[in-house]
Amino acid sequence: MASLKDRLQHGWNAFVNADKDYRNYGSSYSIRQDRMRFSRGNKQSIVTSIYNQIAVDCAQIRINHSRVDENGKFLEVINSGLNSCITLEANIDQTGRAFIQDVVQSMLDEGVVAIVPVITDISPIQNGGYDIQNVRTGRIKAWYPQHVRVEVYDERTGRHREIVLPKRNVAIIENPLYSIMNEPNSTLQRLVHKMNLLDMLDEQNSSGKLDLIIQLPYTIKSLQKKMEAKRRRKEIEDQLVNSKYGIAYADGTEKITQLNRPIDNTLVSQVEKLQATLYNQLGLTESIFNGTADEATMLNYHNRTIEPILSAIVDEMKRKFLTKTARTRGQSITFNIDPFRLTPTTVIADIADKFITSEVLTPNEVRAMVGYKPVDDEKADELRNRHLNEQLPEDSMMEEPFDEDLISEEQFQNENPKTNDYTSIGSSMLDQMLNNTT
Repeated sequence: MASLKDRLQHGWNAFVNADKDYRNYGSSYSIRQDRMRFSRGNKQSIVTSIYNQIAVDCAQIRINHSRVDENGKFLEVINSGLNSCITLEANIDQTGRAFIQDVVQSMLDEGVVAIVPVITDISPIQNGGYDIQNVRTGRIKAWYPQHVRVEVYDERTGRHREIVLPKRNVAIIENPLYSIMNEPNSTLQRLVHKMNLLDMLDEQNSSGKLDLIIQLPYTIKSLQKKMEAKRRRKEIEDQLVNSKYGIAYADGTEKITQLNRPIDNTLVSQVEKLQATLYNQLGLTESIFNGTADEATMLNYHNRTIEPILSAIVDEMKRKFLTKTARTRGQSITFNIDPFRLTPTTVIADIADKFITSEVLTPNEVRAMVGYKPVDDEKADELRNRHLNEQLPEDSMMEEPFDEDLISEEQFQNENPKTNDYTSIGSSMLDQMLNNTT
């Protein structure tokens, strides 16, 4: 522990001399400028909950810069700047997990998203092999034959900027579910349109209008009668507005008809039908959103929705951020879905026992999957069936030399002339050998 003198000399308090340490930090905002913003149509719709659910589920699965063998099997994680960006810190504002969630949300909303390497050790335009140290998500504004114009957040100024970059240096990820979610006449866009119409009708119905028709006791054909009708309508409006309890009076010859009764339409049924169709196409169910989905439902959801999105991300990053030489030497970008994530704790023990006895995993590998640290035991790193008997020492497994003086087969046949069964002969010989040994 540091002494009192050292603490007084080197100690630091964030509130001491805070005003004196003021510098020009640049423009300030009340909200984060780098935060992902949904487009106008999706911002006011329930599809944002779908986007968020899919993005969170994708961010839960760890993506690594890995080394694989010739068959594509995982060997180890490569400690590189790219691996640090997608697992620990993507930039000064986002962790690796928040970055992946941002990528998925932007891709689902726009249909396509760009992963832009902002800071690298050497220029990626002039060199093929470079290490990425900072990445951002970008919105593609314009397409060129070999380049793209991307809107990216500049953390130096705190504002978004548009820059033109070569396509070979930017990971351009297209939504694999584009025809379902982003096409102009797709299921999701039709659902958004119907939801906007339904919200418009709800707003009109709740606007506080009375929707009254006043039948006056005279015909309104001349200009003078029309002026009198407008004046009478204005009087009733003033009575309702200025009255404490909203009461107005009418002449006995006037007839008032109220029209604010709900009119039946098919919007609600159309929205429900489109929502059910969208959920079926995406592999989503209500149980996935409320957390009560069983293992089979979650497996279907992961195979039909999560896996295609993650595959699109890692394949594009592998294609753009790893050179051909690096790929031939076993470098890759992989993701692995934890098999125990969707398994109830009541059956984890049975599954772990089957993996160990089938010599698929070692006990330490199983402990790591369930969140326990490995034990310091050589046997815990061995692939062997624990239910089998322990092997005897090598000395005890050696065959004992047979003493010919004990008994011979001809002598035994003479002593047991009635025994012809080979099983009985073997048992008798074994008993005599054990007795002599004793």
